[in-house]
Amino acid sequence: MTSVRRLRSPAPLLATLLSACAGLGLIAAQTGPDARAAKLRTTPPYRVGIRAIKLVEHRTMRLPSGRVVPRSMPVYVRFPEGGPGHYPLVVFAHGFNITPHPYAALLEAIAKAGFVVAAPVFPLTNAHAPGGANANDLFNQPGDMTAVITRMILDSRRMGDPFSGLLNGREVAVAGQSDGGITALLAAYNTRYRDRRVRAAVIMSGAEPSIGGYSFGSGSPPMLAIQGTADTTNLPRNTYKFFDQASRPKFLLRLLGAQHLPPYTTEQPQLGIVERTTVAFLNLYLNHRKGALRQLKRAGSVRSVTALTPDT
Repeated sequence: MTSVRRLRSPAPLLATLLSACAGLGLIAAQTGPDARAAKLRTTPPYRVGIRAIKLVEHRTMRLPSGRVVPRSMPVYVRFPEGGPGHYPLVVFAHGFNITPHPYAALLEAIAKAGFVVAAPVFPLTNAHAPGGANANDLFNQPGDMTAVITRMILDSRRMGDPFSGLLNGREVAVAGQSDGGITALLAAYNTRYRDRRVRAAVIMSGAEPSIGGYSFGSGSPPMLAIQGTADTTNLPRNTYKFFDQASRPKFLLRLLGAQHLPPYTTEQPQLGIVERTTVAFLNLYLNHRKGALRQLKRAGSVRSVTALTPDT
């Protein structure tokens, strides 16, 4: 029988991450005390619920101890509460030696706008990985994103599941920051790792790995690339390189003077701009919403803070 526990704040959420890694099946949470009010809201902004599921893949992984175990991970799912359901899915990939927790505000903003946001904790590159984060595992992470997409769609189709009826499985995007941006890039465009269910991609301070085989041609997913111009970890030229290769429609949001992680976690007004631009992009290509392109251009054009290059 699935165990259920309430999450009330980001601090318990981080503590729960470790419990989930140890084998916790499902954690349920509702934000806000008035569940009846949540049920009445049928348009954004939604109240946001959060559940953690444990994903166990068919693949295995080798721990630093040499032991081979199933490749498993907790996945934190934020979802709109009280709305009509059948929301698009966004799978978010965290950066190296970190967890999804620092991105909580960004993920919350996307879910509040009417998207289901699933954020896996990659088993060997997160901040609590056994033996320390291992960058060599990055190329296994596109497969993790594919497994998350499959699991979420199956759960949404299963009668009686907590996620039953939640998703529109035909509208899927991937997003990620830093090494997570690389992971999302691979899942959306690389000929070896590409998941063809992906309809749009948001690449935040990413880079193109030198493994070749990218499909940036006609029919590839629309791209929103976001890059801090003062980023010394993933240099701006790395983003500009893959952005130049990408086919239309594509958008480049340059955060003027911004560094690597803060614009996606705490730094304002950059974080708010990233949130609004990302939501508008997802509304444009997953919800196909009228006026979203205009909103995207307005959100990404803030004098002295950002510069948006649309190429549609």
